[in-house]
Order: sequence, then C-alpha cells, then structure tokens
Amino acid sequence: DVQLQASGGGQVQAGGSLRLSCVTSGLSFDEYAVAWFRQAPGKEREAVSCTSKDGSEFHANAVKGRFTISRDSAKNTVNLQMNSLKPEDTAVYYCAGRPTQWVTLNTEYAYWGQGTLVTVSS
Repeated sequence: DVQLQASGGGQVQAGGSLRLSCVTSGLSFDEYAVAWFRQAPGKEREAVSCTSKDGSEFHANAVKGRFTISRDSAKNTVNLQMNSLKPEDTAVYYCAGRPTQWVTLNTEYAYWGQGTLVTVSS
C-alpha cells in the first residue's frame, strides 16, 4: 500500500523559512519521481518542485532560487526547503509520486499525500 505523508507546514513571516518533508512507503523510492504541488484558495493546483530518480529537477519560476528539493534514499523522504518566503507562497502543499520521471501535470500522479498548510504573513 503506497503512502505519502507530508509534514512541516506552519505559519511564518515574510522572509522566513520552512522545510517540508514527504515520507514515502510502499514504493520503490529510488524508482519514483516525487513532486511538490501547492494550491491556494480559489486557484488551481500547481507544480512547485519535482525530482526524479535520475537527479533531474523542476522548479516553478515563482520559486527558483528560493526553494530547494532533495531526496534522502535512506529515509525514503523528499524534502522541500523553502527560503525567503513570500505571502504569495501561502497555500496547501501536497507531495505526490509517480514512477520514473517527474511531470508538472497533477493528473499524472497516482499517489498523493494529505497536504500541509503553509501560511506566510506580510
């Protein structure tokens, strides 16, 4: 049974940092791509950062230079380090998994975590 557990959200002031973690189980971690998506109220879910088993990554233009994604194979975990947070980063963040290669289309991911809320105040 594949499970993804997202954690690490919270409330911070603009300019602050948070680290989100996605702990996976029930899948061959090294064979899977993991992505972070976010959804703000009234907006569509969008890809934020993605990582594949081959080390390739994607970062949305809005977060480039501020967010870093990393894989920890020993812990079957993908972390999203978010620095210099802005109020527009406020959203529910979800991690998602699919075999092999990341894509930015959320409908291509079969496995999802439960979401963790990030609130950035100005």
